[in-house]
Amino acid sequence: MTDAKKENIKNLCKQLFCEIVGSMLIAIGIYNFAVNAKFPMTGFSGISLILYDWIHCPIGVSTVVMNLPLMFLSYKILGKKFFWNSVRCTIISSLLIDYVAPLFPTYEGSRLLAALCTGVFAGLGYAMIYMVNSSTGGVDFIIMIVKAYRPHFPLGKISFALDAVVTLLGGLYFKEVDGLIYGFIVSFLLSVVIDKVMYGMNAGKMSLIVTDHGKEVCDAIDDCVARGSTILNARGGYKQDERDVVMCACSTKEMYLVQQAVKKVDPKSFMIVLESNEVHGEGFHTIRVGEKVS
Repeated sequence: MTDAKKENIKNLCKQLFCEIVGSMLIAIGIYNFAVNAKFPMTGFSGISLILYDWIHCPIGVSTVVMNLPLMFLSYKILGKKFFWNSVRCTIISSLLIDYVAPLFPTYEGSRLLAALCTGVFAGLGYAMIYMVNSSTGGVDFIIMIVKAYRPHFPLGKISFALDAVVTLLGGLYFKEVDGLIYGFIVSFLLSVVIDKVMYGMNAGKMSLIVTDHGKEVCDAIDDCVARGSTILNARGGYKQDERDVVMCACSTKEMYLVQQAVKKVDPKSFMIVLESNEVHGEGFHTIRVGEKVS
């Protein structure tokens, strides 16, 4: 077996693992926590319920009708790989919701706790699925299409905006204020968890180290955490003397080791440590979603 085939099998196994585990988390959040609490449904399910009550349009028919144009658009905009990933994941998630989730007990306690668990479980599930460039269909197609045209928008924020609109429509139509509030709680939690899981993986620390021994500090950083660094030429504001500023990005755990190493090399150095929401490049994990992959 060639290395390319081994890599393809490895990627497929990772893809299936994330889709199955993510779908299972979504199934638990929806079936085992949200159903009994009777939250307003989000996505196309929520719209279909409104249409069913309003004009008696069958839920299945309206869901399919809304999905068809989006499936075509996603195929055109995001490519066939994303499309077929989504078809497979949609089937997996449907089977798990209908046949596996009912095997577990359903929560019948506080609606607030049910809302919290729904948001966390579903948020984790959707994040895992989005991370492997897949989706569960429906509104997910809209989310990914918006992401393709507005790549700077976080996925969680796009998801919250769409879910909030459907939740608001359902709450106003069915005149259930408590359900509307809990629906917003679920939507907000889901968006926060998605963004934290997906973009938190790229978060880290950035240090700016003012020192007279730039080369020695760079070597110490490379020795202790194997991270690259950059020397910036700087000048003191008071004495106008030449100084080195060493810039280094690394993980939170590695930053502690960097601090210790720098103090050994130059005890008089001045270090500023900043939070980095995302770090891209060699040595850091990059997530690609909402991009066309043929």
